[in-house]
Amino acid sequence: MSAMPTPDLLTAVIDPAAITANVTRIREISGAPRLMAVVKADGYGHGAVTAARAALAGGADQLGVATLAEARALRAAGIDAPLLAWIWSPDQDVAAAVAAGVQLAVPTTEHLAAAAAAGRAAGATPEVTVKVDTGMNRSGFSVVAGDLDAAVPALAEAHRTGAVAITGAMTHFACADEPEHPSLDLQADRFREAIGRLRGQGVACPVNHAANSAAALLRPDLAFDMVRPGIACYGLEPAPGREHGLTPAMTLSARVLLVKDVPAGEAVSYGRTWTAESDTRVAVVPYGYADGLPRALAGRFSVAIGGRRYRQVGRVCMDQFIIEVDEAVRPGDTAVIFGDGAAGGPTADELAAALGTINYEIVTMPHGRVTRRVAGE
Repeated sequence: MSAMPTPDLLTAVIDPAAITANVTRIREISGAPRLMAVVKADGYGHGAVTAARAALAGGADQLGVATLAEARALRAAGIDAPLLAWIWSPDQDVAAAVAAGVQLAVPTTEHLAAAAAAGRAAGATPEVTVKVDTGMNRSGFSVVAGDLDAAVPALAEAHRTGAVAITGAMTHFACADEPEHPSLDLQADRFREAIGRLRGQGVACPVNHAANSAAALLRPDLAFDMVRPGIACYGLEPAPGREHGLTPAMTLSARVLLVKDVPAGEAVSYGRTWTAESDTRVAVVPYGYADGLPRALAGRFSVAIGGRRYRQVGRVCMDQFIIEVDEAVRPGDTAVIFGDGAAGGPTADELAAALGTINYEIVTMPHGRVTRRVAGE
């Protein structure tokens, strides 16, 4: 007779149906002919393989990742959809990526040469996307500094000779979450200029993309040939105060470990920063900064148990935190740290506001001893 499985103490439940619906919704709003779902950073903390499959089910035409390792992991999981990686070094095993059919973003002529060499080694023509810097000043051939002008002949020659196949160009907006910011149109104009220079040298650039989640939802006029959403695929709004009918796909919860009484005048946790003003009941929740809960959130958030909110008190510890509770809370109860906000529960946006950051950071923080589980499995 097999033993019953022990419930996990700390769980992130991922809803793939939400990701699927979100991708479909983004495509509807953007009106773009193609959509690349970004599943970098382990699918923004949701699990890259789960996210990739759900996004493809929602109509994504292509997937995007940051690194070659992320691309290899998707291929190893049997995902054969078109896949672009944009953060890599020429001294990596680029040939293996090319052999696996991974498309490469090329931000420098050194990367171009490495991609061509990898193609020769793999016996395949690498598909590459020209990475253009239109004002982010982070990565890519700069339109303003003259990098692009200097590189266009080499790019065109590599494409003409079949050393690489340039499928298009990409850029990234610095202020897409502010749709009226003048830099968006400036960057878009520079991007069009870059595409024009490549086409003027015989590089067709059929698929060009610039729009992240914010631009895809708030500036569909900047969709170009494909949008490239990330955070919105996971149900989170890329700009505060905007609603597009998305559903958060992650619920992070923990089981209450124990409940105890704290007499009036006694303090809890390190530093004795919070003292009970009257006889108080508290509970211990097993989530701490070793698992991704910022210590800086101490005293600034609450959890939901049984549809009610309970505030966190005292300092956040490495493995646990403390909440002030009432008689209704029992050991083993589920404390929702963030989720879809149903019934007034906490959300990633709420924690982000308390921490002075963005929801991207909140959903990518859970790690360590957090068990990720896919809803319905």
